[in-house]
Amino acid sequence: MYRYDEFDARFVAERVAQFRYQVERRLSGELTEDKFKPLRLLNGLYLQLHAYMLRVAVPYGTLASRQLRKLAHIARKYDKGFGHFTTRTNIQYNWIKLVDVPDILAELAEVEMHCIQTSGNCIRNVTADQFAGATPDEIEDPRPLAEIIRQWSSLHPEFVFLARKFKIAVGATPEDRAALQYHDMAVEIVRDGEGRVGYKVTAGGGMGRTPYLAQVMSDFVAREDILAYLEAVLRVYNQDSRRDNIHKQRIKILVNAIGVEEMRARVAREFEEIKRMGTLQLPAQELDRIAAYFAPPAFEALPDAMPTGDLDFENWKRTNVHPHRAPGYAIATISLKAIGQVPGDASAGQMEALADLMDEYAIPEIRVSHEQNLVLPHVRQKDLPAIFARLQDLDLATPNSGLITDIIACPGLDYCDLANARSIPVAQAIAKRFAGLERQHDIGELKIKISGCINACGHHHAGHIGILGVDKKGVEYYQLLLGGSGAEDAAIGQIMGPGFGEHEIADAVERVVNFYLKERSPGERFLDTYRRIGMEPFKNIAYQEQMNAAYNG
Repeated sequence: MYRYDEFDARFVAERVAQFRYQVERRLSGELTEDKFKPLRLLNGLYLQLHAYMLRVAVPYGTLASRQLRKLAHIARKYDKGFGHFTTRTNIQYNWIKLVDVPDILAELAEVEMHCIQTSGNCIRNVTADQFAGATPDEIEDPRPLAEIIRQWSSLHPEFVFLARKFKIAVGATPEDRAALQYHDMAVEIVRDGEGRVGYKVTAGGGMGRTPYLAQVMSDFVAREDILAYLEAVLRVYNQDSRRDNIHKQRIKILVNAIGVEEMRARVAREFEEIKRMGTLQLPAQELDRIAAYFAPPAFEALPDAMPTGDLDFENWKRTNVHPHRAPGYAIATISLKAIGQVPGDASAGQMEALADLMDEYAIPEIRVSHEQNLVLPHVRQKDLPAIFARLQDLDLATPNSGLITDIIACPGLDYCDLANARSIPVAQAIAKRFAGLERQHDIGELKIKISGCINACGHHHAGHIGILGVDKKGVEYYQLLLGGSGAEDAAIGQIMGPGFGEHEIADAVERVVNFYLKERSPGERFLDTYRRIGMEPFKNIAYQEQMNAAYNG
């Protein structure tokens, strides 16, 4: 994984010192909250319902054991003993005191971490496939390019104050595990007809008030031109975006207002201008230098011999263990979705124990997924039973990766001052409703995603079943969406109709799922059945109780 160079270390240390002074001025009253707000947002600090929330960057979701141990220490010393992993692969602390923030940033700097690019109208933390460098189906590890994009964007003077936040993801496999089509801009590593490796670039995706899927800007950009091309896209956005209306400031609005052909033409003109000036070529030696930091570990020469065990182990292996590129190795997903748990939360003790496990079994890194789980990317197959036993002791061995209880949820109204409704209790109630593992296996792949407001931090638009919390005259209601996907078959979920009350939503979800089980054809996932028969039959069954009540009334 990438290690700070002299510039990185100095840059982060200087930022910590600057913010320490700014915090002192805020605490003394010299700075008002209005003046302090843009300064704290540059350092990942939000003021939420009950306390300050600090968001720590985890670039492309990769952590070393010493970093995970530091995150555990911060949770224990400065928070309430836990952290929350987000859909942007970052970690949030929800109970931070302002006076402590400079010390937290200084401690993060000790392990090459920071909170830069986690908030504000900038290029946000760059994300990637959580299986990067381990999965057998990738063209190459996408994280070196993600790191280059991070370095290029961190202090880019033209893009420090964009109209709105800007999110970039990088992938390298036919199977999209990074939700590429929902990003402001995404890069997919591809091969052309001659076998050359290059980049497919898309732009204009996003969720929120007006969800859109990204459009292709270029099917193939040469290696040396990728930064110039990304800069061209960002220049067009920065120049032409709507700055007069907060709801129309994302690149998705621009692309869909002027049309994809016009957007491509404007990008092409900027790209040619940048190339004419002879700037921003990515030297092969620089890509090689960064890629060397992500060289795979020295895999042992091991036979492929997946171990067997008791029923609990076999169930976990069935859903949470995935193929690896190296013989004798596997990828293991650690679910942060135990029944009744807050999705994405991990305690200080769990994080420390995972760091110890990494060191003991020579696992060089752990990954954070956008689905709010953790991943051990390089596990010897022979170690899987022992690792599973340790995860059981930590309540981290829930065998539900990709199943109906593997629910994504934002913090919602329990923490966020933007939320209209709570997400966490709804996720917990639905997970308990479907806790039986045999039933989960019968249902198969079904992704539920819950957001407490229209900002869509819980990715409800991309859920096979999405749930959106809304405020109706001071009462929490929940709209159902069906048919969304954040994978390579990306689709935007469609709103079913009027919202359900807090005590009705789990029943409505269960009726929808039971109807799917009744109507599915052999081998069909929920998403397949929905696409085949459409919304109306599901809608009729979901509102059945309300219709019965109205009829009987």
